[in-house]
Amino acid sequence: MLSAKMEDYLKAVYELQRRGGGPVATSAVADALDVTAPTATSMLESLAEKSLLDREKYRGVELTPEGETVALEILRHHRLIETYLAERLGYDWSEVHDEADRLEHHISEEFERRVADRLDDPEVDPHGDPIPADSLDPIAGVDGTTLADRQEGETVVVERVRDDDPDELAYLEESGITPGTTLAIEEIAPIGVTTVVPEGSEPIAVPDAIAGTILVTGAEERREPNGLA
Repeated sequence: MLSAKMEDYLKAVYELQRRGGGPVATSAVADALDVTAPTATSMLESLAEKSLLDREKYRGVELTPEGETVALEILRHHRLIETYLAERLGYDWSEVHDEADRLEHHISEEFERRVADRLDDPEVDPHGDPIPADSLDPIAGVDGTTLADRQEGETVVVERVRDDDPDELAYLEESGITPGTTLAIEEIAPIGVTTVVPEGSEPIAVPDAIAGTILVTGAEERREPNGLA
């Protein structure tokens, strides 16, 4: 049986793989989980011994099919809980991540099924992240480009917002920047600020650190909510 900490590592590797599309450096895992590099190395070695990771020195780690299945199950728990908290218990989208982190390791499969049924099997969570299906099939593709990657003059649609920082989420919600919002990129300033105009609203200044958390697509690039191309 895996510990909650092991599951956290597998989930972190999965999310980092989706962002980068390849092997994940130990330092990136350590940063994501706020642990030291030696601590991360020790845990990744243990997971590799359990055949949940492929680990190659100086290259990084990748999930095995078994490890990916575990990560998808924990992500399904996490994102269903986030959705239930937001839709049924009145939590703000900036509050649900930490609550789901605490609960995701401890719910039964029966509880998961009942939550999914009560929510009518949602495809995305409050931040726009795809909820893995109960079959735990891999989600196609990798995460798209961020607002920070785009150019002045482009019009983009917010698909997802990474949910790590409650203050950033509160700022974005106050600014009207949530999944489904259309943004015109008015200016990218050298001081590290992107000015965007949400449809029907006033210009908003978005610091680069936050722009890097907003996943966007152009209208011609949009994908189905389940993450399939």
